[in-house]
Amino acid sequence: MESSGAQGCPATCAAFSRTRKGMVLIGEIILCLLTLICFGASRSGYAGLAAVELVFAALVLLAWSCRLPPRLPLLHWGWTDFTRCLIGAVLFLITSFIVIVGVRDGAGIAGGVFGILAGILLGYDAYITLPTRQGHSAAPTGAYWEHWEGPAGENWEHWEWER
Repeated sequence: MESSGAQGCPATCAAFSRTRKGMVLIGEIILCLLTLICFGASRSGYAGLAAVELVFAALVLLAWSCRLPPRLPLLHWGWTDFTRCLIGAVLFLITSFIVIVGVRDGAGIAGGVFGILAGILLGYDAYITLPTRQGHSAAPTGAYWEHWEGPAGENWEHWEWER
């Protein structure tokens, strides 16, 4: 059980989803889901990218929501999330342009448009997540949580995402 005053994962998930990073991750999940549905209905065969990025975005949302980064300091979460966003943005943009140019069915074109939007949102997420932009050292110390006041103070406005 949790200690007194500590909130569980659902409460921290709800609080994290109101931050800019949380809203961007939820937007990524929604756009990946729409792209997956459209690519699945099309004959384009590019649904795998949307499915993998959907799973990765959901796992990152779950990890940040449950405050997993301070518990696993051996992984540099800022660079990991930045790499996920950058690779996803590039792959979504390339794949979506290929689908829009090459596929002539409505579902493929809609999936391509949603894919371009997902690529743009992933690029924005990479920009706000870039650890060197936030002025942190490369040491995996869980630097994103240094301004967080803990379970009792739940002050989510002091995150680096909000600056």
